[in-house]
Amino acid sequence: MKHFLKETDFKAHELPGLFALAQSLKKGRGRHTPPSLAGQTWALIFDKSSTRTRVSFEVGIHELGGNPLFLNKNDIQLGSSESVEDTSKVLSRFVHGLIVRIYDHSEVEQLVEGATMPVINAMTDFLHPCQIYTDAFTMAERWATDGDLVGSLKGRKIAFFGDTASNMAYSWIVGAAHFGMQIALAGPQKFAPGPELDALLAKEGLPKNYTFTTDPMEAARDADVVYTDVWVSMGKEEEKQERLATMAPYAVTAELFAAAKPDAIFMHCLPAHAGEEVEQAVLDSPRCIIFDEAENRLHMQKAIMASLTQTVRD
Repeated sequence: MKHFLKETDFKAHELPGLFALAQSLKKGRGRHTPPSLAGQTWALIFDKSSTRTRVSFEVGIHELGGNPLFLNKNDIQLGSSESVEDTSKVLSRFVHGLIVRIYDHSEVEQLVEGATMPVINAMTDFLHPCQIYTDAFTMAERWATDGDLVGSLKGRKIAFFGDTASNMAYSWIVGAAHFGMQIALAGPQKFAPGPELDALLAKEGLPKNYTFTTDPMEAARDADVVYTDVWVSMGKEEEKQERLATMAPYAVTAELFAAAKPDAIFMHCLPAHAGEEVEQAVLDSPRCIIFDEAENRLHMQKAIMASLTQTVRD
């Protein structure tokens, strides 16, 4: 049984086929989409509100011929009057796949323990692999000149600013190592990546390919991609004022963006808060590709679901 909980769950040799499938599904949308999930119901358990994640998955399941079943965590007994593993065993008797967007990463791992269906991590407080695969695909669309989408990523540099101990920063560190990229992170010292990140890299056999600095200009130098995320993630609202003050020097301004390569692109997983983590001038730049990035959630996630379903059939 194959699941997608972290970036390395698709092995390096599987990436070219996955990216090519996402590209094919994107090009063929509205004309012909293979009904990979025909006759299937996929459940979505969400403990966090969402726009892009919920809509892209529900639409994607439908377009692949399946039926989406949305479950708010409060609607079921997950981890309350029923263990996480037992919930997974029960749902495995009803549905063909499970998409989970919750806070605690260990709960997703527990769901896998009882599952006889594919489980997809649609975001936890630790990792956000669907977003990273989408972002990498979006970059490759721009860079690949010979059809080698994954190869076009190798050697590229990402500069990530702000909360460098967040799920997006951690996922990008793991993803960059997996794709053969480099990543430079810039943020307050108190938000430097922790030992749990290095432990994950070691466990997955990945190189420690990232650098951390408190100097944003240093991180931006020679970057192909300038990336940031919100400074106050869900569940961190009580820290808002402190976070805004601490991270203010790491806002992506037009000046910081200009310190990267002349053809560098700006990316953000959205929602963006203009005037906080990014300046409006950067969002208005023709090199800002945030809406291409948002759209590609649909195409990459369809490819992921179709690939996991094929693995089950095989």
